[in-house]
Amino acid sequence: MPHVDSYPAGVPCWVETLQPDLAAAMRFYAGVFGWMMVVDDEDRPTYAVATLRGQEVAGIASATALGVTDAVAWYTQVRVDDLDETLSRAVESGATDVVGPVDASPAGRLAVLTDPCGARLGLWEATAREGAQVVNEPNAWAMSVVQSPDPERSRAFYGEMFGWQSDPMGPADLFRLPGYVGGTEHQPVPRDTVAVGFLADDASVGWHVDFWNDDVAGLASRVRDLDGRILSGPAEENGFLRVEVRDPAGATFSVSQPLLP
Repeated sequence: MPHVDSYPAGVPCWVETLQPDLAAAMRFYAGVFGWMMVVDDEDRPTYAVATLRGQEVAGIASATALGVTDAVAWYTQVRVDDLDETLSRAVESGATDVVGPVDASPAGRLAVLTDPCGARLGLWEATAREGAQVVNEPNAWAMSVVQSPDPERSRAFYGEMFGWQSDPMGPADLFRLPGYVGGTEHQPVPRDTVAVGFLADDASVGWHVDFWNDDVAGLASRVRDLDGRILSGPAEENGFLRVEVRDPAGATFSVSQPLLP
């Protein structure tokens, strides 16, 4: 099972969801994925780290504690070495709506920005937490996808920011970081792939998070039992059985089951 100890700069490293009711979100995701939760404060928790076998896989943050009411969603964070310098370059390259830097000691420092095409993305400068310790296995994060109304502008922005190179694959752009080796040996895309891009209409613009599971039909049933909603699927797509999910608070994500040949 893929275990990750560190992430080089320019690689997506962590996913987390901002939620209006932290306790309710923990119950939902524990029920859907079997995650165990580690909270920052047992009496008044504001953040939970979801784990598999004691290894960190994702985060759940309290929107109420942060005073945020309009940003319930899943977010992707990209590892950077110098947060302040990266933020400065991002703004020069057209990023807007910058939040942070935020001190998240002892884990690290965080900022959130909106790229020139309207997709919101996090930047992570690590200290104690490099990122997700388990990826590309059932109930863990597999890939993040950016949907953009202007793919050419997105290619230019992420190339300038992180050194990503675009490699067309059917209707998608594979964003590749030369020299990086991630993923698994048998994955259907090159191992230096760090993200995927698609053309999007205005309603679907953003960064979207995809998890893996070995029983998508069973997961869909659990989602419904826990008051989530299945937006589409399960349906076969590019070698996967995929389902789109909306959690009870409105955050959306997808779950994919690799189909064996």
